[in-house]
Amino acid sequence: MSRIPLPLHVADLSAFARALRRQLDGLERLPSHLELLNLLAKAAGFKNFSHFRAAAEAMADQPAPAPDAAAEAVAEPATVDPKLVNRLLRLFDGEGRLLRWPKKTLPRQACLWVLWSRLPARTAMTEREISDRIEDLHAFGDYAFLRRQLVDTRLVTRTPDGRQYRRVEAQPIPEALALLERLNA
Repeated sequence: MSRIPLPLHVADLSAFARALRRQLDGLERLPSHLELLNLLAKAAGFKNFSHFRAAAEAMADQPAPAPDAAAEAVAEPATVDPKLVNRLLRLFDGEGRLLRWPKKTLPRQACLWVLWSRLPARTAMTEREISDRIEDLHAFGDYAFLRRQLVDTRLVTRTPDGRQYRRVEAQPIPEALALLERLNA
């Protein structure tokens, strides 16, 4: 029987860690595998692991929810350093292809968002299709590395057998939005 991946989204990691710590403090011994799964599920706000699993399986068949418009309206606009955007622009050629993989995390994230933005939304792709698209978006010849990065950062999902890839609909980071604006200009 194959395992179904069950993603765990935690809105506030600090509160999650505190709740888990309180539960662990009450134990006299190390928890078993099932006990630990239950502790993690409870810290995330579920009754137990079965409740979490049922909720995760129900969400797996539904598209990602649209961002809350009210929360976006209240959020303060992010300021982006124009010097950073200029440095990010140097990672791309005149055609908008990624020239090299940056060393630092923020530029990496921004570059992945640019690649993400150029993948078709709400479309299932085979491994060959997504690899061909990524191949056209960069100039250093390692589409497999970039495909893995997109999956590892959860900008793209893939089935457990790796046959189907799909872009995850989300809001890009402010640096990526500014970079995309400049690249598309």
